[in-house]
Amino acid sequence: MARDKLLTAAYRLLASRGFEVRRHPAARRQRILADRGVDLVLDVGAARGGFGQQLRDFGYHGRIVSFEPLASAYADLSGHISSDPAWTAHHTALGAEPGTATINVASNSDSSSLLPMLDAHRSAAPEVGYVDTQDVRVSRLDDLAEQALATSAATYLKVDTQGFEREVLAGAPATLAQVVGLQLELSFVPLYDGGMTVDEAVSWAYRQGFHLVGIEQGYAAPTGEILQVDGVFWR
Repeated sequence: MARDKLLTAAYRLLASRGFEVRRHPAARRQRILADRGVDLVLDVGAARGGFGQQLRDFGYHGRIVSFEPLASAYADLSGHISSDPAWTAHHTALGAEPGTATINVASNSDSSSLLPMLDAHRSAAPEVGYVDTQDVRVSRLDDLAEQALATSAATYLKVDTQGFEREVLAGAPATLAQVVGLQLELSFVPLYDGGMTVDEAVSWAYRQGFHLVGIEQGYAAPTGEILQVDGVFWR
């Protein structure tokens, strides 16, 4: 009884400070990955490996194939995965057609994009802006994932490319036909010029035979308005 009272008091104190105690979204996602027998995760827009490491932390032991275009982030990613034989990485951006492109490098790296940043993003995070550009290789996911997919029973695709999702998906029709789960950024307002917003992304996913089963994370403006979340979809 005393323990219950202490827990209740702690929850109320946290709530008064604007916090909530609940199950981590990654734990829920991992339960679904395990239930569907996922043995391969394609991590597009891997940055320094945060998403892949979260998978590992919450119990995923299968293969991960990451894709990251920025040189410094890829170097950090390569070092991070060097002792994990089930995790490999490609130093490339992904798009509709192979070639080269110029990526805008953001001050926080994670907001770097092949698309121009819009005012809504700058207003939400005024400390973040483009500070440089970098020429990068662009590949099609279908061309790089074919070998890994050939030995996968169930594949999960995560795409986090700061507005460039439409082009990534356009270069992946064969891959999409095989994946059982999909994770996409859902932007409620345009943050990058030409990027998909939530209505287009969800409609596209449903046309491809997926349905929305979860919402993760959240990018908010200083006003508290949520601007972007990650949507988790399954067939």
